[in-house]
Amino acid sequence: MTAFVFNEINFDNHEQVVFASEAKSGLKAIIAIHNTKLGPAMGGCRMWNYATEAEALRDALRLSRGMTYKNAVAGLPIGGGKSVIIANPKTDKTPALFEALGEALERLSGRYITAEDVGTSPSDMAYVAGKTKYVAGLGDRGDPSPFTALGCFVGAQAAVKHHLKRDSMEGLVVALQGLGHVGYDYARQLHAAGAKLIVADIDQASLKRAQEELHAEVVGINEIYDVQADIYAPCALGATLNPDTLSRLKAKIVAGAANNQLATADMGEVCRQKGILYAPDFVINAGGIIKVCYEYMNTPEDGMDAHVRRIGETLAEVFARADSEGLPTSVVADRIAEARFKN
Repeated sequence: MTAFVFNEINFDNHEQVVFASEAKSGLKAIIAIHNTKLGPAMGGCRMWNYATEAEALRDALRLSRGMTYKNAVAGLPIGGGKSVIIANPKTDKTPALFEALGEALERLSGRYITAEDVGTSPSDMAYVAGKTKYVAGLGDRGDPSPFTALGCFVGAQAAVKHHLKRDSMEGLVVALQGLGHVGYDYARQLHAAGAKLIVADIDQASLKRAQEELHAEVVGINEIYDVQADIYAPCALGATLNPDTLSRLKAKIVAGAANNQLATADMGEVCRQKGILYAPDFVINAGGIIKVCYEYMNTPEDGMDAHVRRIGETLAEVFARADSEGLPTSVVADRIAEARFKN
């Protein structure tokens, strides 16, 4: 198994990878700590019905690396990590399962701090907190999704200003994929700013709500790539920027909340060559981890909103450097992060 981890394509000199299990609760989890140079690793716990353990490992490695880059670019005193639970979030949740995860985190003595992610919630994290203090995003104030959405909105504003030379969203068409907590709040802000929404999701109730409240046009999951739009906003799972979708995409800007939007690293260059301005995912979607970090570190929250809004300034820097250096925005963002956590 060790050789398998080291040879996995997403292994990037991770400091530690832990396989945690507990028979009574049925816990099967992987905790990946990528880098702790800037501080303890922090990143959410994803619960997903992975088809194989190899798929779960791949996700943990990939997502934990992304958290290192996200946290570094956001200027946070934390490193990058991630945990995944191999289980169905709709049917397999029990208090004992999350308590067992808390015990596994406690054994790591603070090297990794978790929070909610896809498939988990602040209420799930409350059970984790019963067994360890190394958990954030708790209670009514714990939901980081509004801050992720705010970061995406100011990031989209920065992209529109840079690429379309506009200060307003009025009349722009946004093709938004995924109406979860983050996606819907992001859509709400876009609508309030005067943008027209074309949305796709597997949840019919969310689609109906978007039609009624945001006057959104609904299209199929696979049709979202073909619509005429100014902005494509991926807000569901990752890897939606791939050779197939980029050959169909008509948007001039990609600015969404999903993690790991590029299926492969070279897709950033494909975007550049096609004249599509890509807002690197780990820069634009950092609002949630900023909020969680402020909470966990007991940092005064009066500066938190301004910190999230600086995502727009960071993206403006990324876009300007990419233009001047003739590089994909994804490469420039990586270099900014690496300058902070590798030196």
